[in-house]
Amino acid sequence: MEPSTYPEPDVRLARLADAVGLPPVWPPTREFLDGLAERTGLRTPDLLLVADLPVPGDTWLFDETAGASSSLVARSLALPASARSLLRARARSMTAPAHTLATRELRPYERYPPGFGSLLLRMLALRNLNWSGAAKAMCLMSGVCKAASTIGAVGRGAKPLDAEMLDGFAATLGAPVAVLAGLTGVRPAAESRELAPEVIDTAALVWEVRHVTRDQEGRLTEYAEALGEG
Repeated sequence: MEPSTYPEPDVRLARLADAVGLPPVWPPTREFLDGLAERTGLRTPDLLLVADLPVPGDTWLFDETAGASSSLVARSLALPASARSLLRARARSMTAPAHTLATRELRPYERYPPGFGSLLLRMLALRNLNWSGAAKAMCLMSGVCKAASTIGAVGRGAKPLDAEMLDGFAATLGAPVAVLAGLTGVRPAAESRELAPEVIDTAALVWEVRHVTRDQEGRLTEYAEALGEG
């Protein structure tokens, strides 16, 4: 199956539900979305994007100089499971100081046409990952190493969403390749494998740090380094 068209929101959500063996619900209830998020590895705000439903405004509050740095991602991937758990717990405990986050404003080049590429890039934006940040995280987490401009080209529809890119997006989002394949219609590569535990945990960390400041992210990276030396 090839993603020749971008289907309506109810079809997109039904594809995801089918990929994990759930009966579709339209219009979706919060209970359905939360259950689908748990089964797919995506987050409820991701599914709101899939369904073309409003995403709460505070979801888009970021320190745009922050986000998961390549140093933090690399250190997380190298940690044992117990240390990764401690790192994520530390990230969850962090709260950005008042008035340090601002609503993310779309740049002109981020006004993508409808399509699966743009949908996946908007999911990355929910994690405070711009093209450059996404390219670095994707390379470390999946081995799919592309230029930031290539990531943007997928969002604009100038580069097709193919099996290799699907692997990269799956790792960065923490969702199985089969789930994204079911959503997009892109046939996964024969050599695609299940996500390793350290990749799943690091994808969860990328989500947890989306609302921290640059200073907080720096302290978290230092903590990750200390965990690795312990």
